[in-house]
Amino acid sequence: KLRTLKSLWTLKPPNRPFHGHPRLLASDVYSQYESVRRGQQGIPKYFNFANDVLDRWSEIEKAGKRPPNPAFWWVDGKGEEVKWSFEELGFLSRKAANVLTKVCGLQKGDRIVVILPRVPEWWLVHVACMRAGIVLIPGISQLSAKDILYRLQASKATCIVTDDTLAPAVDSVASECQSLKTKLIVSKGSREGWLNFTELCKNQSADHSCVKTRIQDSMSIFFTSGTTGSPKMTEHSQGSLGFRPLLSERYWLDLAPSDVIWSTADTGWILASLASVFDPWVFGSCIFIHKLPQVSSAAILNTLCRFPVDALVGAPTLFRMLVQKDLSNYKFMNLKHCMSGGEPLNPEVMEQWKSKTGLDIHEVYGQTETGIICSVFKGMKIKPGWMGKAAPLYDVQVIDKDGNILPPGQQGEIAVRSKPIRPLGLFSEYIDNPKKTAESERGGFYVTGDRGIMDEEGYFQFIGREDDIIISSGYRIGPFEVESALIEHPAVAETAVVSSPDSLRGEVVKAFVVLSPTFSSSDLESLTCDLQEHVKKTTAPYKYPRKVEFVQELPKTVTGKIKRNELRKKEWGRM
Repeated sequence: KLRTLKSLWTLKPPNRPFHGHPRLLASDVYSQYESVRRGQQGIPKYFNFANDVLDRWSEIEKAGKRPPNPAFWWVDGKGEEVKWSFEELGFLSRKAANVLTKVCGLQKGDRIVVILPRVPEWWLVHVACMRAGIVLIPGISQLSAKDILYRLQASKATCIVTDDTLAPAVDSVASECQSLKTKLIVSKGSREGWLNFTELCKNQSADHSCVKTRIQDSMSIFFTSGTTGSPKMTEHSQGSLGFRPLLSERYWLDLAPSDVIWSTADTGWILASLASVFDPWVFGSCIFIHKLPQVSSAAILNTLCRFPVDALVGAPTLFRMLVQKDLSNYKFMNLKHCMSGGEPLNPEVMEQWKSKTGLDIHEVYGQTETGIICSVFKGMKIKPGWMGKAAPLYDVQVIDKDGNILPPGQQGEIAVRSKPIRPLGLFSEYIDNPKKTAESERGGFYVTGDRGIMDEEGYFQFIGREDDIIISSGYRIGPFEVESALIEHPAVAETAVVSSPDSLRGEVVKAFVVLSPTFSSSDLESLTCDLQEHVKKTTAPYKYPRKVEFVQELPKTVTGKIKRNELRKKEWGRM
């Protein structure tokens, strides 16, 4: 059907009939062609990732048709390891599902907040929720009591799972959460008012049948922060998280059952669900996890040398950190493919990593609302500073403020076509916030809020968040291009560029700079001039930072993204 429609569709005017098909307009054929291409045909009514993917791999494994590597491999860096086959994962997750349903009384559609570090129990709870149809709400381990209170109240979650570290914070706010009925703790000890998840799992039966879930049923809710207001509850369905990788196939990971993939993403981030749960397990690959209580260069590099990791997924901060080290003393056991996402990766870092390791870094781009929508696939030409092409299932464009598609080379907002057919990987809605859901759409597109450019080859370049753009003397300046110029200078380890108030120009470019550990200078005034001249020569002169401040470190989120909004607020607060 796809080939037939493609042969019919030509670049004729959209309302002109096809020869021999007087009632068939070009726009009709194009719509049908696109719907098939993006996987809208043949989507099942019911789907459960645990039953339809994980249990299928267990059967393949039992038949001896899968390599003997584990499905899940966890290390803590101190000698402790956990390895599960798909069969063992099924056995343990069924016991965990019985804990949630029989002990805690949770039913299909109930919501559970899970705030755990990178420990095996996070994956057990995740799969158990799939089996029971319970909606998982992950959270990062650095949440405060106030953050937890907001999430419990907003989500109306009936259960929470956490560890010894955050249990006191939960107890301090639990009385204000009317919906909360059960508290589960992952601990070697006991705590008053809490049920011990680990102990309960040991005593539960492994006899559990997956519930029947529809493709559009809610599967996970991610709290995502915007530039204003409280975090929004972004809902993903069984289809957008679980079935999507079956349609999109090899577009960004391209793994095999024998591969081992390691993503350093925090468990509260959607990338953990994509790169450490759904997408690798579709391929039957092994998910490798290091507990990483502290993310350090030594821990990452030593792990890559000791364990057969084939693919590494990390934030740009990770790679910026690693290239500061002398990598000649490290020999990676099996690393062949590197991916970076979360924010743009500076071309200079890509070049340094390539020269030191011989490996390319493939960029991926997406959001909590969309998953991965652009990527540099294996075998695709790498263009430093560009984040690849649109992924299958998505029609990604650059649009203007009225929702019109801009031609290649023109800057606008990156957007995903959402009408007339909403792509399967897109989020369902912002729960309890129809206004924000409606505001995310413009002219038949979901608008990301990121500014960018598409070139003639279909590659996308990230310019900056709409609110990060600096307008100085009428010039629009993206912070990323200035940061990329600065980081090429040998004195700069990291940098963040924001707007700063100026009485003459309205606002000017200001750079916060972390110096490289190998660089020492007492004359910072001279270095400031040197950096400014370097930017003038590297990019358009009007983009140079008129203000430079040297700092010990940059504020970052737990996922490694630089908090430019925090720096900007600080800067404008001085006015």
